Amino acid sequence: MKAVIQRVSKASVTIEGKKVSEIKGGLLILLGIEPADDTTDIEWLSKKIANLRIFNDENQVMNKSLIDVDGDAIIVSQFTLHASTKKGNRPSYINAAKPAIAIPLYEQFIGDFENQIHKKVGTGKFGADMKVELLNDGPVTIIIDSKNRM
Repeated sequence: MKAVIQRVSKASVTIEGKKVSEIKGGLLILLGIEPADDTTDIEWLSKKIANLRIFNDENQVMNKSLIDVDGDAIIVSQFTLHASTKKGNRPSYINAAKPAIAIPLYEQFIGDFENQIHKKVGTGKFGADMKVELLNDGPVTIIIDSKNRM
Protein backbone atom coordinates (compact mmCIF):
# COMPACT_ATOMS: atom_id res chain seq x y z
CA MET A 1 0.00 0.00 0.00
CA LYS A 2 1.48 3.31 -1.06
CA ALA A 3 0.45 6.76 0.07
CA VAL A 4 1.44 10.20 -1.10
CA ILE A 5 0.75 12.55 1.80
CA GLN A 6 0.56 16.25 1.14
CA ARG A 7 0.23 18.88 3.85
CA VAL A 8 -2.29 21.34 2.47
CA SER A 9 -3.71 24.74 3.30
CA LYS A 10 -6.79 23.68 1.36
CA ALA A 11 -7.88 20.83 -0.90
CA SER A 12 -10.96 19.65 -2.72
CA VAL A 13 -12.24 16.87 -4.96
CA THR A 14 -14.69 17.53 -7.78
CA ILE A 15 -16.54 14.82 -9.72
CA GLU A 16 -18.68 15.64 -12.77
CA GLY A 17 -18.60 19.34 -11.89
CA LYS A 18 -19.76 18.79 -8.28
CA LYS A 19 -17.42 19.38 -5.33
CA VAL A 20 -17.69 16.20 -3.21
CA SER A 21 -15.00 16.94 -0.60
CA GLU A 22 -13.31 20.07 0.66
CA ILE A 23 -11.00 20.90 3.56
CA LYS A 24 -9.37 24.09 4.75
CA GLY A 25 -6.17 22.63 6.21
CA GLY A 26 -4.71 19.22 6.90
CA LEU A 27 -3.71 16.32 4.66
CA LEU A 28 -4.51 15.19 1.15
CA ILE A 29 -3.75 11.47 1.00
CA LEU A 30 -3.46 9.69 -2.35
CA LEU A 31 -3.74 5.96 -1.69
CA GLY A 32 -2.59 3.17 -3.99
CA ILE A 33 -3.51 -0.44 -3.24
CA GLU A 34 -1.84 -3.57 -4.57
CA PRO A 35 -3.10 -7.19 -4.48
CA ALA A 36 -0.78 -8.21 -1.62
CA ASP A 37 -2.16 -5.53 0.73
CA ASP A 38 -4.24 -6.56 3.74
CA THR A 39 -5.50 -5.28 7.09
CA THR A 40 -1.99 -5.17 8.57
CA ASP A 41 -1.00 -2.66 5.86
CA ILE A 42 -4.11 -0.60 6.60
CA GLU A 43 -3.55 -0.55 10.36
CA TRP A 44 0.14 0.31 10.09
CA LEU A 45 -0.26 2.98 7.39
CA SER A 46 -3.30 4.72 8.86
CA LYS A 47 -1.61 4.97 12.27
CA LYS A 48 1.65 6.14 10.70
CA ILE A 49 -0.03 8.92 8.71
CA ALA A 50 -2.29 10.08 11.55
CA ASN A 51 0.73 10.43 13.85
CA LEU A 52 3.22 11.77 11.29
CA ARG A 53 4.71 14.93 12.76
CA ILE A 54 4.68 17.23 9.74
CA PHE A 55 2.82 20.26 11.11
CA ASN A 56 4.64 23.21 12.65
CA ASP A 57 4.69 23.86 16.36
CA GLU A 58 4.96 27.33 17.95
CA ASN A 59 8.67 27.42 16.98
CA GLN A 60 7.94 26.65 13.32
CA VAL A 61 9.42 23.16 13.67
CA MET A 62 7.57 20.21 12.15
CA ASN A 63 6.71 18.58 15.45
CA LYS A 64 2.91 18.13 15.44
CA SER A 65 0.66 15.51 13.87
CA LEU A 66 -2.70 15.85 12.16
CA ILE A 67 -4.26 14.75 15.45
CA ASP A 68 -2.32 17.41 17.40
CA VAL A 69 -3.48 20.24 15.11
CA ASP A 70 -7.04 18.86 14.79
CA GLY A 71 -6.61 18.98 11.01
CA ASP A 72 -8.86 17.53 8.35
CA ALA A 73 -8.09 15.02 5.62
CA ILE A 74 -9.18 13.88 2.19
CA ILE A 75 -8.34 10.35 1.05
CA VAL A 76 -8.37 9.66 -2.70
CA SER A 77 -7.80 6.27 -4.32
CA GLN A 78 -5.02 6.40 -6.88
CA PHE A 79 -4.13 3.18 -8.69
CA THR A 80 -1.48 5.00 -10.74
CA LEU A 81 0.82 5.02 -7.69
CA HIS A 82 1.60 1.41 -8.60
CA ALA A 83 2.52 2.20 -12.20
CA SER A 84 5.47 0.35 -13.63
CA THR A 85 7.52 2.40 -16.10
CA LYS A 86 10.39 -0.04 -16.64
CA LYS A 87 9.54 -0.90 -20.26
CA GLY A 88 8.50 1.54 -22.93
CA ASN A 89 6.76 4.84 -22.41
CA ARG A 90 3.28 3.61 -21.52
CA PRO A 91 2.94 2.84 -17.81
CA SER A 92 1.67 -0.59 -16.82
CA TYR A 93 -0.79 -0.85 -13.95
CA ILE A 94 -0.47 -4.60 -13.48
CA ASN A 95 0.75 -4.05 -9.89
CA ALA A 96 -2.41 -2.17 -8.88
CA ALA A 97 -5.18 -4.16 -7.20
CA LYS A 98 -8.35 -4.80 -9.18
CA PRO A 99 -11.53 -3.12 -7.87
CA ALA A 100 -12.81 -6.32 -6.19
CA ILE A 101 -9.78 -6.22 -3.89
CA ALA A 102 -9.06 -2.49 -3.84
CA ILE A 103 -12.51 -1.08 -3.02
CA PRO A 104 -12.99 -2.96 0.28
CA LEU A 105 -9.42 -2.15 1.35
CA TYR A 106 -9.86 1.53 0.40
CA GLU A 107 -13.09 1.71 2.41
CA GLN A 108 -11.47 -0.08 5.34
CA PHE A 109 -8.53 2.33 5.24
CA ILE A 110 -10.93 5.28 5.38
CA GLY A 111 -12.71 3.82 8.43
CA ASP A 112 -9.45 3.00 10.19
CA PHE A 113 -8.04 6.47 9.51
CA GLU A 114 -11.23 8.10 10.81
CA ASN A 115 -10.85 6.05 13.99
CA GLN A 116 -7.24 7.21 14.30
CA ILE A 117 -8.06 10.93 14.01
CA HIS A 118 -11.52 10.74 15.65
CA LYS A 119 -13.36 12.52 12.85
CA LYS A 120 -14.81 12.00 9.39
CA VAL A 121 -12.61 12.49 6.35
CA GLY A 122 -13.41 13.61 2.85
CA THR A 123 -13.03 11.18 -0.02
CA GLY A 124 -13.17 10.89 -3.74
CA LYS A 125 -15.08 8.14 -5.52
CA PHE A 126 -13.26 4.96 -6.43
CA GLY A 127 -12.78 4.70 -10.20
CA ALA A 128 -14.28 8.11 -10.96
CA ASP A 129 -12.68 10.81 -13.08
CA MET A 130 -11.79 13.24 -10.29
CA LYS A 131 -10.41 16.72 -10.32
CA VAL A 132 -8.23 17.17 -7.24
CA GLU A 133 -7.27 20.70 -6.32
CA LEU A 134 -4.82 21.55 -3.57
CA LEU A 135 -2.64 24.25 -2.14
CA ASN A 136 0.42 22.39 -0.86
CA ASP A 137 1.61 23.94 2.40
CA GLY A 138 5.37 24.10 2.70
CA PRO A 139 5.50 22.34 0.32
CA VAL A 140 5.44 19.15 2.35
CA THR A 141 4.97 15.91 0.39
CA ILE A 142 5.83 12.50 1.86
CA ILE A 143 5.65 9.10 0.18
CA ILE A 144 5.15 6.01 2.37
CA ASP A 145 5.05 2.38 1.25
CA SER A 146 3.71 -0.09 3.81
CA LYS A 147 5.99 -2.76 2.34
CA ASN A 148 9.06 -0.72 3.40
CA ARG A 149 8.47 -0.60 7.15
CA MET A 150 11.99 -1.52 8.16
